[in-house]
Amino acid sequence: MEISKNQLLLKRLINVKAVVTPRWKEEAQQQLQAEINQLDSQLQQLEMQGQRMIGELKKQSLQPPGPETLVQIDNIQNQVNEQKSKLLDQKNQILQKLQQLQTLELEQEVPQGQIDSVFAVEQGDNLIRKMQVEILLRDGVVEEIRGDV
Repeated sequence: MEISKNQLLLKRLINVKAVVTPRWKEEAQQQLQAEINQLDSQLQQLEMQGQRMIGELKKQSLQPPGPETLVQIDNIQNQVNEQKSKLLDQKNQILQKLQQLQTLELEQEVPQGQIDSVFAVEQGDNLIRKMQVEILLRDGVVEEIRGDV
């Protein structure tokens, strides 16, 4: 980008939107399902780790376990339950997104995120208009650039 002495380079965030197409919907659904599968796997691992740690404690302690060991077991169980709760909350949020995805109409525009952009301004430019730029994608291809580039 060539810049003259009376110009200034600035950085802006550009909103990226996508047109809902059958392909877009399918890809979004697959991505959300992959996130759910990963969370399920983490939940399973967490449960196994918790059981293994409790099993180790029980092996190392007296039979029946003393009060100190019972407190340690309780602490481990509480930590496992706290982590499980966080993971289940994440899973529920993703399930809600999956439900919302089903209700989207074809050709509807949905936000995809933001990207940084550098642009030149000079005296007399309308800065507000130059800041309000967005990109519209259809199946990953730029369909339209809106605003004062």
